[in-house]
Amino acid sequence: MTDRTAAPSGPHVPVLLKPLLEAVAPVTGRWLDGTFGAGGYTKGLLAAGAEQVIGVDRDPLAFEMAQDWAAEYGARLVLQQGVFSRMDEYASDLDGVVLDLGVSSMQLDLAERGFSFMKDGPLDMRMSQDGPSAADLVAELTEVQLADIIYSFGEERASRRIAKAIVRERALEPITTTLRLAEIIESCLPRPKPGQSHPATRSFQALRIAVNGEYEELMGGLLAAERALKPGGLLAVVTFHSVEDRMVKRFFQHRANKTGNANRFAPAMEEQPSQFELVTRKAVGPDKDELAQNPRSRSALLRVGRRTDAAPVEITAKELSMPQLKETR
Repeated sequence: MTDRTAAPSGPHVPVLLKPLLEAVAPVTGRWLDGTFGAGGYTKGLLAAGAEQVIGVDRDPLAFEMAQDWAAEYGARLVLQQGVFSRMDEYASDLDGVVLDLGVSSMQLDLAERGFSFMKDGPLDMRMSQDGPSAADLVAELTEVQLADIIYSFGEERASRRIAKAIVRERALEPITTTLRLAEIIESCLPRPKPGQSHPATRSFQALRIAVNGEYEELMGGLLAAERALKPGGLLAVVTFHSVEDRMVKRFFQHRANKTGNANRFAPAMEEQPSQFELVTRKAVGPDKDELAQNPRSRSALLRVGRRTDAAPVEITAKELSMPQLKETR
């Protein structure tokens, strides 16, 4: 599981903030930070010249933590609890949108939120603090359903083995804590070599994505940004694992008419108006200085697009290559 910030006990350090601000410079006008979190990107945008930033987050804790500093920005900062897939209901004619995906350090740091396999707490993982929890999924889903989630959303090859162990252990005693689930997963996998991630990383990531509907939210957020941005507006997205990055890459390629012709013998298709221009031709990762300062940034990738004046259009999950549950049987 990845997060967006510095070490748990350290100050909040937004990942890829410097290259993001360079890619969208000069920062002017009204922006929306769709993943407000601890406010790192919002502060960076305001310092860089944004006239106003609308900070959106589904987690009410984000705004509780912002009470100590938000007032100093006055009307330049507007806080909106909600999901970024509805951003076009909160604002329009925006000069820019930033989406920083994943789970934030403030969520990881609090054991009671149930995101971390390194701290014992209730098996929760709900960003909005409502709806079914990870413990509910672990208790109620079938072995096949659990394996499908762990495989499709976590790209975990041992998904069937892990799901079988979960079902076996929950029959003996309910699995209600993070460390208990982590222990079960660890028992199914080889001991990691130095430098390798924790054995529970992929499975915890998969459950978190399922609990919060993160892929559906990402698809909805990209489409909402297309509707909310004015011509010339910028969309910057920071991802933390390959599935998310493929979705964002595919979206920008599709909207910029850069998908290419899959069959060179097929009749040429009439080119449709482009909704975005690519600002970053390739994904931008952290430089060596950022990696040294914040090792958690190692998997982060930034992609930026500029909105054209073409009308927004709908897109299907298939066109965006949105991950679907794949049965592992």
